[in-house]
Amino acid sequence: MNGFDWSDFGAVTAASVLVLAVLQAATFLVGRRIGRYNVVDVSWGLGFVLVALVAAVIGDGDTLRRWLVVVLVAVWGLRLTWHMYAKSAGKGEDPRYVEMLDRAGGDSPGVVVRKIFLTQGLAQWFISLPLQVSAVLGPASGLGTVVGVLGVLLWVVGVVFESVGDHQLKAFKADPSNKGEIMDVGLWAWTRHPNYFGDSCVWWGLWLIAASVWPGAVTVLSPVVMTYFLVFATGARLLEKSMSQRPGYPEYQQRTSYFLPLPPKR
Repeated sequence: MNGFDWSDFGAVTAASVLVLAVLQAATFLVGRRIGRYNVVDVSWGLGFVLVALVAAVIGDGDTLRRWLVVVLVAVWGLRLTWHMYAKSAGKGEDPRYVEMLDRAGGDSPGVVVRKIFLTQGLAQWFISLPLQVSAVLGPASGLGTVVGVLGVLLWVVGVVFESVGDHQLKAFKADPSNKGEIMDVGLWAWTRHPNYFGDSCVWWGLWLIAASVWPGAVTVLSPVVMTYFLVFATGARLLEKSMSQRPGYPEYQQRTSYFLPLPPKR
């Protein structure tokens, strides 16, 4: 790992742990006060923005890449934060968290912190490793520059899919004539989860930016874990489980790709 400053990375990752711990503690207190813990979804994107920022400030790597990552993560994370806030404002607890806490034996502070907030904080730290490592690496050159540019382009694809998909779904739900109908137009005609697909692209793009300089590529498990969450753990799989009971959804599943965008089947 020639050129990798372990002390610089140690300072960055320690600061990342600290800022995530403070964020999750504050989010827990807010959730306790309002009586619902789905507020943790609001702090998901914000946590990555904070990590990118502290990494850029503390890290001693290439200045251009450090602040480019801050801008990219801020655009993605702040949009997601606002989207989740608007989506959950004025509503009750997310059934996922109710079921999770029931299985864990109740909603005592210790159980809530361990099952929800500690788990999310650890996930944020691990998934953000490309951001942390990227902040301590030198400038890219040659093929590495091409890899970095491809990462930015993939990030653009991801943000477009995620933001456009969310906007299309919001507009669809806002039309009273669509009540009870299945959203199957726009990006939703090509993939049943354009927002999750876009989210995955964002993190693979950020990983490519880190991978533009060795040893940034070794953080590959971070986007792998993020994609696993989006596809199999807490994202598309859970949504499919509940949506499959709705009239018309099984037919939608047959004609529309699960995750990767593909032309709809006739």
